[in-house]
Amino acid sequence: MANTFKSVTSGSIGTTLTDVYTCPAATTTIILGASIANIHTNPIGGSIKLAKNGGDDVFIVKQAPVPVGSTVEVMSGNKVVLEASDKLQFQSDASSSLDSILSLLEIS
Repeated sequence: MANTFKSVTSGSIGTTLTDVYTCPAATTTIILGASIANIHTNPIGGSIKLAKNGGDDVFIVKQAPVPVGSTVEVMSGNKVVLEASDKLQFQSDASSSLDSILSLLEIS
């Protein structure tokens, strides 16, 4: 089994749920950290959704307040396990206003 640490980023996320990471086939992924940053001129609400392959889609955080020029660390020491084809989706309540960073470990 190969263990690979990765950093995944996505910028200028807006009001549509955006796929930021999809767990590859034959892989288990452990999300080690997830941050959302406000790049807008007003406060925003940021959301992260786990879209399970063949399961329920659930929000990890929904409309978390992110002040102007700030970053919110969503995971705070917790871990989330993704299985093949599971997705992490990010969304803001304002257009082109959210940057995201994921730190993860892929086990394949």
